[in-house]
Amino acid sequence: MSDHLKHLLEGHKQTVEQKMAEILPTCPVNAAIVDEAMRYSLFAGGKRLRPGMMLAVKDALGGETENVLPVACAIEMIHTYSLIHDDLPCMDDDDLRRGKPTCHVKYGEGMAVLAGDALSNAAFWVIAEHTRDKDLVPDLVTELATAAGTSGMIGGQVLDIVSEGAKPEIEAVREIHRRKTGALFVASMRLGAIASRATSEQLEHICEFGRRVGLAFQIMDDILDLESDAATLGKTAGKDLEQGKMTYPACIGVEASRKEAKELIDGGRELLVGLDPHGDLEALAGFIYSRLN
Repeated sequence: MSDHLKHLLEGHKQTVEQKMAEILPTCPVNAAIVDEAMRYSLFAGGKRLRPGMMLAVKDALGGETENVLPVACAIEMIHTYSLIHDDLPCMDDDDLRRGKPTCHVKYGEGMAVLAGDALSNAAFWVIAEHTRDKDLVPDLVTELATAAGTSGMIGGQVLDIVSEGAKPEIEAVREIHRRKTGALFVASMRLGAIASRATSEQLEHICEFGRRVGLAFQIMDDILDLESDAATLGKTAGKDLEQGKMTYPACIGVEASRKEAKELIDGGRELLVGLDPHGDLEALAGFIYSRLN
Protein backbone atom coordinates (compact mmCIF):
# COMPACT_ATOMS: atom_id res chain seq x y z
CA MET A 1 0.00 0.00 0.00
CA SER A 2 1.44 3.37 -1.04
CA ASP A 3 2.03 6.16 1.46
CA HIS A 4 -0.56 8.23 -0.41
CA LEU A 5 -3.22 5.54 0.03
CA LYS A 6 -2.36 4.93 3.69
CA HIS A 7 -2.62 8.65 4.41
CA LEU A 8 -5.86 8.90 2.46
CA LEU A 9 -7.59 5.97 4.17
CA GLU A 10 -6.46 6.92 7.66
CA GLY A 11 -7.26 10.60 7.18
CA HIS A 12 -10.80 9.92 5.96
CA LYS A 13 -11.36 7.35 8.69
CA GLN A 14 -10.36 9.75 11.46
CA THR A 15 -12.42 12.58 9.99
CA VAL A 16 -15.57 10.46 9.70
CA GLU A 17 -15.23 8.77 13.08
CA GLN A 18 -14.69 12.08 14.89
CA LYS A 19 -17.76 13.57 13.24
CA MET A 20 -19.92 10.50 13.89
CA ALA A 21 -19.00 10.56 17.57
CA GLU A 22 -20.00 14.22 17.65
CA ILE A 23 -23.35 14.06 15.84
CA LEU A 24 -24.79 10.58 16.48
CA PRO A 25 -27.99 11.27 18.42
CA THR A 26 -28.13 9.86 21.95
CA CYS A 27 -30.93 7.80 23.45
CA PRO A 28 -32.85 8.51 26.67
CA VAL A 29 -31.07 7.30 29.80
CA ASN A 30 -33.62 4.55 30.39
CA ALA A 31 -32.94 3.22 26.86
CA ALA A 32 -29.16 3.50 27.10
CA ILE A 33 -28.61 -0.14 26.16
CA VAL A 34 -29.61 0.49 22.54
CA ASP A 35 -27.31 3.51 22.45
CA GLU A 36 -24.49 1.26 23.62
CA ALA A 37 -25.32 -1.36 20.99
CA MET A 38 -25.40 1.27 18.22
CA ARG A 39 -22.03 2.65 19.20
CA TYR A 40 -20.55 -0.82 19.69
CA SER A 41 -21.21 -1.66 16.05
CA LEU A 42 -20.66 1.79 14.57
CA PHE A 43 -17.23 2.17 16.18
CA ALA A 44 -16.12 -1.46 15.92
CA GLY A 45 -13.56 -0.63 13.24
CA GLY A 46 -13.68 -0.88 9.50
CA LYS A 47 -12.03 1.05 6.69
CA ARG A 48 -14.83 3.64 6.28
CA LEU A 49 -14.42 3.14 2.54
CA ARG A 50 -17.84 4.40 1.45
CA PRO A 51 -17.68 7.70 3.33
CA GLY A 52 -14.01 7.97 2.36
CA MET A 53 -14.94 7.73 -1.31
CA MET A 54 -17.58 10.41 -0.77
CA LEU A 55 -14.99 12.72 0.76
CA ALA A 56 -12.66 11.98 -2.16
CA VAL A 57 -15.43 13.06 -4.56
CA LYS A 58 -15.84 16.24 -2.53
CA ASP A 59 -12.11 16.98 -2.75
CA ALA A 60 -12.08 16.24 -6.49
CA LEU A 61 -15.02 18.55 -7.21
CA GLY A 62 -14.20 21.29 -4.72
CA GLY A 63 -17.25 20.70 -2.54
CA GLU A 64 -17.87 22.10 0.91
CA THR A 65 -17.03 19.86 3.87
CA GLU A 66 -20.02 21.18 5.85
CA ASN A 67 -22.35 19.77 3.21
CA VAL A 68 -20.57 16.48 2.51
CA LEU A 69 -19.25 15.24 5.85
CA PRO A 70 -22.67 14.76 7.53
CA VAL A 71 -23.79 12.71 4.53
CA ALA A 72 -20.58 10.67 4.71
CA CYS A 73 -21.44 9.86 8.33
CA ALA A 74 -24.99 8.97 7.33
CA ILE A 75 -23.93 6.44 4.70
CA GLU A 76 -21.67 4.72 7.24
CA MET A 77 -24.61 4.52 9.64
CA ILE A 78 -26.72 2.89 6.92
CA HIS A 79 -23.87 0.50 6.08
CA THR A 80 -23.44 -0.46 9.75
CA TYR A 81 -27.15 -1.05 10.24
CA SER A 82 -27.10 -3.37 7.21
CA LEU A 83 -24.20 -5.34 8.70
CA ILE A 84 -25.98 -5.73 12.06
CA HIS A 85 -29.07 -7.10 10.34
CA ASP A 86 -27.06 -9.19 7.86
CA ASP A 87 -25.35 -11.00 10.75
CA LEU A 88 -28.61 -11.97 12.48
CA PRO A 89 -29.51 -15.68 12.81
CA CYS A 90 -32.49 -15.16 10.48
CA MET A 91 -30.12 -13.83 7.78
CA ASP A 92 -26.47 -14.96 7.49
CA ASP A 93 -26.21 -16.09 11.13
CA ASP A 94 -22.67 -14.87 11.79
CA ASP A 95 -20.93 -14.58 15.16
CA LEU A 96 -17.97 -12.45 14.08
CA ARG A 97 -17.74 -9.01 12.47
CA ARG A 98 -14.59 -6.88 12.20
CA GLY A 99 -12.86 -9.33 14.52
CA LYS A 100 -15.42 -8.87 17.32
CA PRO A 101 -18.61 -10.63 18.42
CA THR A 102 -21.52 -9.50 16.27
CA CYS A 103 -24.11 -7.15 17.76
CA HIS A 104 -26.71 -9.86 18.39
CA VAL A 105 -24.12 -12.09 20.09
CA LYS A 106 -23.21 -9.32 22.51
CA TYR A 107 -26.61 -7.67 23.05
CA GLY A 108 -29.21 -10.22 21.97
CA GLU A 109 -31.24 -10.47 18.78
CA GLY A 110 -33.97 -8.01 19.77
CA MET A 111 -31.54 -5.27 20.75
CA ALA A 112 -29.49 -5.85 17.57
CA VAL A 113 -32.59 -5.35 15.42
CA LEU A 114 -33.40 -2.14 17.30
CA ALA A 115 -29.80 -0.88 17.08
CA GLY A 116 -29.88 -1.39 13.31
CA ASP A 117 -33.25 0.36 13.04
CA ALA A 118 -31.99 3.25 15.17
CA LEU A 119 -28.88 3.72 13.02
CA SER A 120 -31.02 3.76 9.89
CA ASN A 121 -33.24 6.47 11.35
CA ALA A 122 -30.26 8.41 12.68
CA ALA A 123 -28.72 8.56 9.20
CA PHE A 124 -31.59 10.60 7.78
CA TRP A 125 -31.81 12.79 10.89
CA VAL A 126 -28.09 13.58 10.55
CA ILE A 127 -28.52 14.68 6.93
CA ALA A 128 -31.52 16.87 7.76
CA GLU A 129 -30.03 18.36 10.90
CA HIS A 130 -26.36 18.80 10.02
CA THR A 131 -26.14 19.52 6.27
CA ARG A 132 -25.26 23.20 6.12
CA ASP A 133 -27.13 24.15 2.92
CA LYS A 134 -30.69 23.02 3.57
CA ASP A 135 -31.67 23.26 -0.10
CA LEU A 136 -29.55 20.14 -0.66
CA VAL A 137 -31.37 18.03 1.95
CA PRO A 138 -34.35 16.76 -0.14
CA ASP A 139 -32.13 15.41 -2.93
CA LEU A 140 -29.66 13.88 -0.46
CA VAL A 141 -32.39 12.15 1.55
CA THR A 142 -34.10 10.85 -1.60
CA GLU A 143 -30.82 9.53 -2.99
CA LEU A 144 -29.87 7.66 0.18
CA ALA A 145 -33.37 6.30 0.77
CA THR A 146 -33.48 4.96 -2.78
CA ALA A 147 -30.05 3.34 -2.53
CA ALA A 148 -30.85 1.71 0.81
CA GLY A 149 -34.38 0.63 -0.07
CA THR A 150 -36.11 -2.09 -2.05
CA SER A 151 -34.73 -0.91 -5.39
CA GLY A 152 -31.21 -0.96 -3.93
CA MET A 153 -29.61 -2.60 -0.91
CA ILE A 154 -32.71 -4.19 0.65
CA GLY A 155 -33.84 -5.44 -2.75
CA GLY A 156 -30.43 -7.00 -3.25
CA GLN A 157 -30.66 -8.69 0.14
CA VAL A 158 -34.04 -10.13 -0.84
CA LEU A 159 -32.57 -11.53 -4.07
CA ASP A 160 -29.64 -12.94 -2.11
CA ILE A 161 -31.96 -14.81 0.26
CA VAL A 162 -34.35 -16.20 -2.35
CA SER A 163 -31.47 -17.36 -4.57
CA GLU A 164 -29.76 -19.49 -1.89
CA GLY A 165 -29.25 -23.00 -3.21
CA ALA A 166 -30.28 -22.09 -6.75
CA LYS A 167 -28.15 -22.94 -9.78
CA PRO A 168 -25.48 -20.21 -10.12
CA GLU A 169 -26.19 -17.83 -13.01
CA ILE A 170 -23.87 -14.93 -13.75
CA GLU A 171 -26.57 -12.39 -14.66
CA ALA A 172 -28.44 -13.21 -11.46
CA VAL A 173 -25.35 -12.75 -9.32
CA ARG A 174 -24.52 -9.46 -11.07
CA GLU A 175 -27.99 -8.17 -10.23
CA ILE A 176 -27.65 -9.22 -6.58
CA HIS A 177 -24.26 -7.55 -6.28
CA ARG A 178 -25.33 -4.36 -8.05
CA ARG A 179 -28.15 -3.93 -5.57
CA LYS A 180 -26.94 -5.42 -2.28
CA THR A 181 -23.43 -3.92 -2.34
CA GLY A 182 -23.18 -1.74 -5.42
CA ALA A 183 -26.11 0.54 -4.58
CA LEU A 184 -24.35 2.07 -1.57
CA PHE A 185 -21.12 2.49 -3.53
CA VAL A 186 -22.97 4.34 -6.27
CA ALA A 187 -24.78 6.37 -3.61
CA SER A 188 -21.49 7.34 -1.95
CA MET A 189 -20.34 8.71 -5.30
CA ARG A 190 -23.62 10.39 -6.19
CA LEU A 191 -24.18 11.87 -2.74
CA GLY A 192 -20.68 13.33 -2.72
CA ALA A 193 -21.30 14.81 -6.16
CA ILE A 194 -24.77 16.15 -5.33
CA ALA A 195 -23.56 17.72 -2.08
CA SER A 196 -20.67 19.27 -4.04
CA ARG A 197 -23.11 20.70 -6.60
CA ALA A 198 -21.63 18.71 -9.49
CA THR A 199 -22.58 19.35 -13.10
CA SER A 200 -24.75 16.76 -14.85
CA GLU A 201 -21.72 15.50 -16.81
CA GLN A 202 -19.61 15.16 -13.67
CA LEU A 203 -22.45 13.34 -11.94
CA GLU A 204 -22.81 10.90 -14.83
CA HIS A 205 -19.11 9.97 -14.84
CA ILE A 206 -18.90 9.74 -11.06
CA CYS A 207 -22.02 7.54 -10.98
CA GLU A 208 -20.67 5.10 -13.56
CA PHE A 209 -17.35 4.96 -11.70
CA GLY A 210 -19.31 4.01 -8.58
CA ARG A 211 -21.20 1.27 -10.42
CA ARG A 212 -17.99 -0.34 -11.62
CA VAL A 213 -16.00 -0.18 -8.41
CA GLY A 214 -19.02 -1.29 -6.36
CA LEU A 215 -19.40 -4.46 -8.42
CA ALA A 216 -15.63 -5.03 -8.33
CA PHE A 217 -15.69 -4.70 -4.52
CA GLN A 218 -18.25 -7.48 -4.15
CA ILE A 219 -16.49 -9.73 -6.66
CA MET A 220 -13.32 -9.42 -4.58
CA ASP A 221 -15.39 -10.08 -1.45
CA ASP A 222 -16.63 -13.32 -3.02
CA ILE A 223 -13.03 -14.34 -3.77
CA LEU A 224 -11.77 -13.42 -0.30
CA ASP A 225 -14.55 -15.50 1.30
CA LEU A 226 -13.07 -18.52 -0.48
CA GLU A 227 -9.37 -17.79 -0.18
CA SER A 228 -8.91 -16.00 3.13
CA ASP A 229 -9.50 -16.85 6.78
CA ALA A 230 -11.43 -15.39 9.69
CA ALA A 231 -8.35 -13.83 11.29
CA THR A 232 -7.64 -11.83 8.15
CA LEU A 233 -11.23 -11.05 7.17
CA GLY A 234 -12.48 -10.19 10.66
CA LYS A 235 -15.56 -12.32 9.90
CA THR A 236 -16.28 -15.99 9.31
CA ALA A 237 -14.74 -17.25 6.07
CA GLY A 238 -16.37 -19.79 3.77
CA LYS A 239 -19.94 -18.76 4.61
CA ASP A 240 -20.95 -18.21 0.97
CA LEU A 241 -20.13 -21.78 -0.02
CA GLU A 242 -21.65 -23.21 3.16
CA GLN A 243 -24.95 -21.39 2.59
CA GLY A 244 -25.12 -22.00 -1.15
CA LYS A 245 -24.85 -18.30 -1.98
CA MET A 246 -24.95 -17.03 -5.54
CA THR A 247 -21.39 -15.74 -6.05
CA TYR A 248 -19.03 -14.88 -8.89
CA PRO A 249 -16.61 -17.78 -8.27
CA ALA A 250 -19.55 -20.20 -8.12
CA CYS A 251 -20.59 -19.00 -11.58
CA ILE A 252 -17.35 -18.46 -13.48
CA GLY A 253 -14.48 -19.52 -11.20
CA VAL A 254 -11.94 -17.54 -9.21
CA GLU A 255 -9.57 -16.48 -11.98
CA ALA A 256 -12.30 -15.31 -14.34
CA SER A 257 -13.86 -13.43 -11.42
CA ARG A 258 -10.57 -11.74 -10.61
CA LYS A 259 -10.16 -10.80 -14.29
CA GLU A 260 -13.60 -9.19 -14.42
CA ALA A 261 -12.93 -7.23 -11.24
CA LYS A 262 -9.69 -5.91 -12.75
CA GLU A 263 -11.47 -4.89 -15.94
CA LEU A 264 -14.14 -3.07 -13.94
CA ILE A 265 -11.51 -1.17 -11.94
CA ASP A 266 -9.55 -0.25 -15.07
CA GLY A 267 -12.72 0.91 -16.81
CA GLY A 268 -13.65 2.96 -13.77
CA ARG A 269 -10.27 4.69 -13.80
CA GLU A 270 -10.80 5.73 -17.41
CA LEU A 271 -13.91 7.64 -16.35
CA LEU A 272 -11.88 9.79 -13.97
CA VAL A 273 -9.93 11.67 -16.65
CA GLY A 274 -10.17 15.35 -15.69
CA LEU A 275 -12.19 14.54 -12.55
CA ASP A 276 -9.56 13.30 -10.09
CA PRO A 277 -6.84 15.97 -9.78
CA HIS A 278 -5.33 14.49 -6.60
CA GLY A 279 -5.51 10.84 -7.74
CA ASP A 280 -7.52 9.93 -4.64
CA LEU A 281 -10.38 8.14 -6.38
CA GLU A 282 -7.96 6.17 -8.55
CA ALA A 283 -6.00 5.14 -5.45
CA LEU A 284 -9.17 3.98 -3.70
CA ALA A 285 -10.21 2.00 -6.78
CA GLY A 286 -6.85 0.24 -6.76
CA PHE A 287 -7.27 -0.56 -3.08
CA ILE A 288 -10.64 -2.21 -3.75
CA TYR A 289 -8.92 -4.66 -6.11
CA SER A 290 -5.86 -5.37 -3.95
CA ARG A 291 -7.42 -5.42 -0.45
CA LEU A 292 -7.04 -8.45 1.82
CA ASN A 293 -10.14 -7.93 3.96
